[in-house]
Amino acid sequence: MTSWADHAIFWHVYPLGFTGAEKAGPPAEELVRHRLRQLTGWLDYAVELGCSGVLLGPVFAAETHGYDTVDHFQIDARLGDQEDFDHLIAEAGRRGLRVVLDGVFNHVGRSFPAFQAALRGGPGSPAAKWFRRDPASGDFATFEGHRQLVALDHEEPEVLDYVTQVMSHWLGRGAAGWRLDAAYAVPASFWAKVLPAVRGAHPDAWFLGEMIHGDYASYASDSGLDSITQYELWKAIWSSLNDRNFFELAWALGRHDEILDACLPQTFTGNHDVTRLASRLADERHLGHALAVLMTVGGIPSIYYGDEQAFRGVKEDRAGGDDEIRPAFPATPGELPPGGWPFYRLHQRLIGFRRRHPWLVRARTTVPHLASQTMAVRSAAGDDEVLVLLNTGDEAFRFPVDVTAFSVTEAPDPGATPADPALVPPHSWVILGS
Repeated sequence: MTSWADHAIFWHVYPLGFTGAEKAGPPAEELVRHRLRQLTGWLDYAVELGCSGVLLGPVFAAETHGYDTVDHFQIDARLGDQEDFDHLIAEAGRRGLRVVLDGVFNHVGRSFPAFQAALRGGPGSPAAKWFRRDPASGDFATFEGHRQLVALDHEEPEVLDYVTQVMSHWLGRGAAGWRLDAAYAVPASFWAKVLPAVRGAHPDAWFLGEMIHGDYASYASDSGLDSITQYELWKAIWSSLNDRNFFELAWALGRHDEILDACLPQTFTGNHDVTRLASRLADERHLGHALAVLMTVGGIPSIYYGDEQAFRGVKEDRAGGDDEIRPAFPATPGELPPGGWPFYRLHQRLIGFRRRHPWLVRARTTVPHLASQTMAVRSAAGDDEVLVLLNTGDEAFRFPVDVTAFSVTEAPDPGATPADPALVPPHSWVILGS
């Protein structure tokens, strides 16, 4: 694990949506649109939020949504060109922000040159070796049934060499690491071969694998990844708040500690693939509860752009079903709706708390009090500890925990310190520090 990642808090941006790019890629190179420059104008906003990095969604030439890549060595013309990318990296670096790229190496779009060559040359052609076959149909395999996403064959040496070259190329241009899309669909042994080769030239690079299901800890260990996406914790946070069932969250935190033994997982309450937290939660008063948990447990947290403003958006299983959760941002922060700024300031405070307590990245959690609607979460590392008191009930609750060694560090109302730190108002939360 690189040292800088221990202190990383990411602002996660889906650039094609953020910049209002067209839904399909341009047919000709002369249609370059320099939209990455728009993102540069928001870097100060990310810094003021408290973030130290930008987790950037797909920026490479693709057919539609960016996860159907056709050229990993070219910036998507809807976003700009390599000069725009270099400018973004330079401006981010000037502000102390590291940029992590989204690499889609499990599958490619059907216009990918090698796949077109495979179609022309047939099953016996050299290009056809790049792609897996469906044993049932004999046709080229696809990713989870999506015809437009053709699955690469990760046993093919040329595929391994290609991915190694792509990753090294962009790290050489200033990227700080890679998010590996659909890593769970790729054999862990593939990354175990690729990553040492890439790290040889870029020892400070950080590698995050997307894991939705499977054995997170084993995959991280077998692949050599630095981090994995912690979907189990994401689900438990919003689900336990909606159901007023903190037993689910307590179970997930136990699992979370096991994952921390293998790697530092990437933690989140929203991303480009899921319904936004403000739409997911049944009670908006519990947004602060979710953020308090995110910022006080182990792992490397990220904030999905717009969540810090309580944006709403529902993911739907249909064509265009991601549009609501991948919206365009205005030209400047001053054009954001005024109602979102209280949530932005709450994020600033809790991200600031996290930055003042960097040891939390490796903290382990215990639960000194647990009931359906009330929960106390203790996060500790060595002699450092914090205590988070969560109340989703309709009545104030005095937690049966010893708080004499603690003082109130954060609460929903920063101007009102509770006289009794253990007495938490209804639908409220408190963070206590030692």
